[in-house]
Amino acid sequence: MTTATFHSAINLRDYFTDVSRAARAFAAALFAAQERQYVAQEVVDTETVSARKLHQSRKQLFAMARSCEYHSPSLAAELRNLASRG
Repeated sequence: MTTATFHSAINLRDYFTDVSRAARAFAAALFAAQERQYVAQEVVDTETVSARKLHQSRKQLFAMARSCEYHSPSLAAELRNLASRG
């Protein structure tokens, strides 16, 4: 039978020291995040951004359809069909 020794005074003191350091670091990060929350931010309308991306994607699909019209007409038709669904 084996026995293990446990030095509770030293290990427990180190444990509480580590826990207190972690708690202080967590509190500092939490308060830092709260302070950043009130900084003035630019309001971006997501509908206009998504509409702009949709328009650009449709233009790219139509350009791809034009470029492959001569060698693959069915692919060009499919690309135009995808672009018109938008």
